[in-house]
Amino acid sequence: MRNSCLPLLLLTALGSAAAAQQSPLEQSLRARIALDTAQVAVAYYDPVTRDTLLIDGLRRFHAASTMKVPVLIELARRVDRGALRWEQTLPVVNEFRSIADSSPYRLDPADDSDSSLYALEGQSVRIDSLARLMIARSSNLATNLLITRLDPVRVNLAAHQLGADSIVVLRGVEDGKAYERGLNNTTTARDLARLLDAIARGRAASPAQCRRMLDFLLGQEFNDGIPAGLPPGARVAHKTGEITAISHDAAIVYPAGRGPYVLVILTKGYPDRGDAARLMADLSRLVYRWAVRRPDPRE
Repeated sequence: MRNSCLPLLLLTALGSAAAAQQSPLEQSLRARIALDTAQVAVAYYDPVTRDTLLIDGLRRFHAASTMKVPVLIELARRVDRGALRWEQTLPVVNEFRSIADSSPYRLDPADDSDSSLYALEGQSVRIDSLARLMIARSSNLATNLLITRLDPVRVNLAAHQLGADSIVVLRGVEDGKAYERGLNNTTTARDLARLLDAIARGRAASPAQCRRMLDFLLGQEFNDGIPAGLPPGARVAHKTGEITAISHDAAIVYPAGRGPYVLVILTKGYPDRGDAARLMADLSRLVYRWAVRRPDPRE
């Protein structure tokens, strides 16, 4: 069934109310989204032009691996406070407790986008290495090791403090019993955009730790979504997320010669991952062309 929720469109120089008519950008994005029957949400924040666009930006989706962004933020904040150090190590174990009933479960390397960490079970690995694997290769094992150390409640609180007040981070990944009971990490496009905007502006943690987070996000190895719609060589700091029929990409895009903008695309209902990737690339292309042609209102 085609997505029919009304958009919240803010095209503002003063951060005020929604525009009465759709902008040409929104019209073009909606026209592309309408070609498919999947559920799609978009959030676009551009601090340079002060454009803000939400298309179903408050629709809730299973977060998939995009929940690793708030995990990274809480980790950086712990480093800021001196509670953890990047060079500190954690033991690699593959047994975790379900939030449904505290029963143990293990991760299957065949279901993980990175299997390298499983070979190190019983050894200790630096926290910065785990963070890089969690973001760049979306390692589920690295994620569970980190979120267990950090506590999901604290991860969730950090996201809410940054304005992502409807995001829900309950647990690590591959907790099958929790999934069956509907105990899932969820997000909206707006929430992820707020978190990435806070990182880009150096406000999610200290400026030094925000730069470290950007370095991890710039190292993302899965680039067939938002980056595929950009000119060759465009810098993108982003995190993808994927489970069955769900594909997301949340990005900070750096056009040449100007400041970055934030673009988040969440999708549900594409059985073929390739179709979701093509949609995200198409929407990314439309947003980029709009962004680079817009004048800077400060000039």
